[in-house]
Amino acid sequence: MKLTLYDEISLKCSREVTCGYSTSFSLGIKMLAPRHRHAVYAIYGFVRLADEIVDTFFDQRQREMFDRFRRDTAEAVTDRISTNPVLNSFQWAVNKYKIDNEFIDAFLWSMEMDLDKKNHDQESYKEYIYGSAEAVGLMCLRVFCYDDPERFNRLKEPARKLGSAFQKVNFLRDIGSDYVVRGRIYFPGVDFNKFTVEDKKMIENDIAAEFRDALTGIRKLDRGSRRGVYLAYSYYLALFSKIRKTPPEQVTGRRFRISDGRKLLLLLKAVIFDITGLI
Repeated sequence: MKLTLYDEISLKCSREVTCGYSTSFSLGIKMLAPRHRHAVYAIYGFVRLADEIVDTFFDQRQREMFDRFRRDTAEAVTDRISTNPVLNSFQWAVNKYKIDNEFIDAFLWSMEMDLDKKNHDQESYKEYIYGSAEAVGLMCLRVFCYDDPERFNRLKEPARKLGSAFQKVNFLRDIGSDYVVRGRIYFPGVDFNKFTVEDKKMIENDIAAEFRDALTGIRKLDRGSRRGVYLAYSYYLALFSKIRKTPPEQVTGRRFRISDGRKLLLLLKAVIFDITGLI
């Protein structure tokens, strides 16, 4: 599928969206083989746009904007073009790599949940994590395994675990904005006004198990994708380590970050892992 000039410009827009919103993810994408980068930038740009609608456009008609975004997404994929450059790059990735509509629908449903739902039970919590994170990981895995559907099927579960671990780390990292500002509680049965050591430990044990399971899948990725995915894994693992060392009463008022120096060390570690398979 030859890229038109408009496709190239659209993909550059998605790359700029990615780099503008997340230096860490953009660095991970740069570590992927060139053949994968366009599509992953396109996926992240799409995800970021939807997330912005539900997370920051509170002074706008969010429901109307989101419904229009959903329709525009479906039309872009069907028509294979959109005048929205981010959606145009996304439809290019969807059609080129045969990304499942089920993943797209699940993601959009989770974003829609953020418009109204403030507290989750166990069922809606799992449903939200699947759509908002696991389905996005499966979109990327479809790109990485485009020529190897058997590998995709083998790595689906580890990819879901990785997406889930990332999202739960985000939930802990973003308590200040999600709960304090937006009034959202993602973890079922948790009261952040009385966030206990036991609550935090239970969540952390769950995340740690998912990180362990995810690593088995990362090891089985090909050289074109392993380094970039492992870098993202390492970055989130480092965030998680900082959160684990922080008392629960301090988590809600702190924004966790990884220093540039630490990011450089994680990058070197990812290169070594990619070459040797050792950590």
